[in-house]
Amino acid sequence: MKPGYLFTSPLGDIVLRAEDEALTGVFFVGQKHYPDLLRVTDQQPVPRIIALAREQLQEFFAGERQVFDLPLRARGTPFQEQVWQALARIPYGEIMSYGAMARQMGLSAGHSRAVGTANGRNPISIIVPCHRVVGAAGDLTGYAGGVERKRALLALEAEQGFRLA
Repeated sequence: MKPGYLFTSPLGDIVLRAEDEALTGVFFVGQKHYPDLLRVTDQQPVPRIIALAREQLQEFFAGERQVFDLPLRARGTPFQEQVWQALARIPYGEIMSYGAMARQMGLSAGHSRAVGTANGRNPISIIVPCHRVVGAAGDLTGYAGGVERKRALLALEAEQGFRLA
C-alpha cells in the first residue's frame, strides 16, 4: 500500500503521493478514481517533494502561484499520458473545451469523449490542471473531485481573468 500525505486545502483534504523525488498523485479525499492502494500517513519528516508540493499548493490557493515547479511522474496509458501533457500546457486563467483539446492534439473533435475520459483519470489534479477543460458550450462537465470544486478552482483563477482558449 502506497503512503499518501495529507494537505488541508480550502476545498477539502487532499492526499499527495510521491515516488522517489517525483510527485505521482494529488487526490481530493474520496474523489472519483481515488486510488484503492493509498493510505494516509503522518510519517515525519515528510519527503522533500511532499513538503515542496504542500508549499506550492498553499501559494496557489492563496493566489500567489500560477505555475507549479515540481518534478512529476504520472503513469497511465500512452494516450492518457499524451492528454495529461496537453493539460499541463493550458495556461493559468484559461479554459479549453474537450473538442478543442482533441484538435490541438491532432485528433478530430470527435475524440473529445476519449480526451474527457483520460482527463478524468489525471492522477495529479490541480497541478496538471484538468479543471481548465470544459464542455463545448463552456459548461462544467464533470470533475473527479466534484463540479463544485472545479467551479471554485476556476473562480480562483478568474481573479486574474480567464478566457476560452
